[in-house]
Amino acid sequence: MPEADRELVNIRRFLKERLQRDYTTLRGYAEERSNVRLLLQRTAEMGESNSLLLIGPRGSGKTTLINSVLADLLPNKSFGENTLIVHLDGNLHTDDRVALKSITVQMQLENAADGKVFGSFAENLAFLLQCLKSGGKNSKSVVFILEEFDLFCAHHNQTLLYNLFDVSQSAQAPICVLGVTCRLDVIELLEKRVKSRFSHRQVFLFPSSQRFEEYVDLCKDLLSLPTGNSLLLAAERIYNLQNIQSGALYFSRNHFDPGEYGFSPRIRDAWNKQICKVLATQQAKSTLQSLHDFDISEAYLKNFLFRLVAHLRPQSPHITAEKMAAVGSQFEGDDKIELLCGLSVLELCLIIAIKHHSEIYDRDPFNFEIIYARFSKFAKVSTTMQAVERSIVLKAFEHLRIAELIMPLSGGAGGGVGKVQKEFEMHKLALTYGQIQHCVQRYQALPTEVAQWAQSSLI
Repeated sequence: MPEADRELVNIRRFLKERLQRDYTTLRGYAEERSNVRLLLQRTAEMGESNSLLLIGPRGSGKTTLINSVLADLLPNKSFGENTLIVHLDGNLHTDDRVALKSITVQMQLENAADGKVFGSFAENLAFLLQCLKSGGKNSKSVVFILEEFDLFCAHHNQTLLYNLFDVSQSAQAPICVLGVTCRLDVIELLEKRVKSRFSHRQVFLFPSSQRFEEYVDLCKDLLSLPTGNSLLLAAERIYNLQNIQSGALYFSRNHFDPGEYGFSPRIRDAWNKQICKVLATQQAKSTLQSLHDFDISEAYLKNFLFRLVAHLRPQSPHITAEKMAAVGSQFEGDDKIELLCGLSVLELCLIIAIKHHSEIYDRDPFNFEIIYARFSKFAKVSTTMQAVERSIVLKAFEHLRIAELIMPLSGGAGGGVGKVQKEFEMHKLALTYGQIQHCVQRYQALPTEVAQWAQSSLI
């Protein structure tokens, strides 16, 4: 492989790993980060038990904040040697039994079980609580990190949450429960007995009102190649996550060779100059402005830059304003509109009939019979849709359901009594009127009468 191509491969690999695997670099949220850090320090060093919820939209940096704090604290002996980290995720640990098994493994309590065979969830839970409560103020502290906290609220009787919060309220072994969720109403999901044992500490993370100039600087920082110690620090951030999840930081600078990526000073400087030059152009700023207007979160920008870096090839080894505009146009595309544009004319006619029904009846639910009656009125005066058999229209309606453009209502129209025929099962529209309008405008070779029908609610 030519030297230039090898260096391009190394540049791509480094940037993709930074954009995809750097889970410990947190920008902003200084006050929120300080609150979480202080809480964990007091649990580890002073034997206090605490509970806290991190609440914010997806991609706002909740998990990154926790990882950032742990990356700072775990190298300290007073914290790293006296703290166990237990990670749970509501998507993986779908009930308390599975969660309890994972806790036992992560706390390394398999040997403490001493060959005991537990026949029930209650016995497993009693054993875990005994292990936690048998410790005193000087025993190891345990930090429980519950991702997708709201999903744990759906577990039967919220037994796990109740007992974790109960231990955190007692003066026994120090534990800290950190819940991570995107639901603002999560407190309302807790049962009364669980809510009474929660400390009601909440930290809210929302994307800050970042100025566009700061957004461009962030983009430049993410795309630039670091040098010297900066490269070492960048590598630490990339590789720290797996060590955080295992409860200790095993990363050592001796394990990382800065020459691994093969950045020659000449190539590195040329790359950084090119990035500065591109981001100064009006076309690049226009692309970034549209991204900034849509979503100012760092996660959204990283996703865009990852796709941009993935397009680098030996034939076109540089990021250009034209490439940014091309990826930006794809990135801002609406998947639902693309799906709509791939429908048959008949299926699109049903979508239009559903749109008219929803507009007239304020988005009331509908079934096939209602939509078929509306479609039939149009078909009688249409040269395109005449003589379409009912069975074919029903198949088209079912395809819309399979594609999740319409969603069935739970329970159906029969109120749970017997099985409802598919023609009478009630549905709701899973699209906005704007998406349907965009599809009608973009649809290739759409019959004029169908396009006109989409604009009118008279039929």
